[in-house]
Amino acid sequence: MAVTRTFALGSEEFFQQIDHITKSHILRGSESLCRLLQYLAKQSLLHPDAPLKEYQIATEVYGRRSDFDPHSDSTIRVQAGRLRIKLAEYYATEGANDSILVKLPKGSYHLVFEARHAQLEPHPSLPVADSPAEPAHTAPRWPFAVLVLLVCLIVSLSALGALLWTRKQSDASPSSPATRPASGPLADFWKPFTSGSEEPWVIFSNAAFTGRPETGMRYYNSREDSKTAVYDHYTGVGEVLAVHALDEAFSSLSHRIRVKRGSLFTLDDASDSNLIFVGSPSENLSLLDIPGTSEFVFERVASGPRRGDLSIVNRHPRPGEAARYLASPSDVPLTEDYALIAWVPGVSPQRLIMILAGTTTFGTQGAVEFVCRPDSVRKLMQTVSTQKPGMSPFEALVRIKIARGVPIDEELVALRPR
Repeated sequence: MAVTRTFALGSEEFFQQIDHITKSHILRGSESLCRLLQYLAKQSLLHPDAPLKEYQIATEVYGRRSDFDPHSDSTIRVQAGRLRIKLAEYYATEGANDSILVKLPKGSYHLVFEARHAQLEPHPSLPVADSPAEPAHTAPRWPFAVLVLLVCLIVSLSALGALLWTRKQSDASPSSPATRPASGPLADFWKPFTSGSEEPWVIFSNAAFTGRPETGMRYYNSREDSKTAVYDHYTGVGEVLAVHALDEAFSSLSHRIRVKRGSLFTLDDASDSNLIFVGSPSENLSLLDIPGTSEFVFERVASGPRRGDLSIVNRHPRPGEAARYLASPSDVPLTEDYALIAWVPGVSPQRLIMILAGTTTFGTQGAVEFVCRPDSVRKLMQTVSTQKPGMSPFEALVRIKIARGVPIDEELVALRPR
């Protein structure tokens, strides 16, 4: 990589680059990865000689308890792998012209900062990968530079024309045979929802409330409250980030989604389109009007200390499985939730329904992120195929680990093919 000595950088410029990356489209919505990147940058730049271990990251970034064991819990390694992939995606797209390259080498948690277009003369002790300077030239280079600029201009105009023509052709014929189909675990998993030209509906939950935000709100009770007092334009943080994750996943498959809040859902949507429901039936009431799950169902606890809490009931527990799954109690920090990932037949035979729902908004977010990542989707499909040959409808129960309101890890607990 040829570079020239044109400016010197200190830690402030490196932190600015980290801030630029965390605000990019690639990492937008990935709060856990943003926190990890910012922490690793701080430790790498301010304490370059200090060892950086999984235990330190787990306790200081993700709020894990002092008994965290990195040998039995791979959360930090998984998160680092995800961050490594996101950094590669960023520099292949939005950050293609950035002058500072940030890398997370395998086997280390210290970031490396590398020059791309200019020689960095960093602050002492900062971890920077340098590159040899370009040899000096003394002869005038104006004629050659003008020629290069003219050639670049011609190539750029030609490329722009080709890009506009390709985009026009793509918009006019989205399913053109010339378009290379997406491949990989995500493409295989979502194929039933992307195989046609029709865009699926994503129906996100927006529970009905009474009262006003400035004076206090509570869930609507049909037996006690007037229908005219309902506020149905609120949804959880997890649902918002979940819709964003689905949009990114479908975009990577060259497909689009349509989004609608639950209160506007109609049965015509169910008969005319494939549906993806985001949120549990306790808030996404539209799920009560369509075919749902049969092995794992949402149900509020009727008695005992957790009375009124939303749970997922396992109707036919197998050895090692519980009959009921609940999130962390409301009087302690939320560190665990459970969620459903279910692919069930739709209202009409040719339609499909995907249900992605936790007992809390963060469980819902975790369930959606689970089906938007190639590695977890691959494991899910492998588990489905071992119980029933081929990819077919199923119901899965997933455990979501949460730290400071952010899903950081998901684990498949149980699965039932349909």
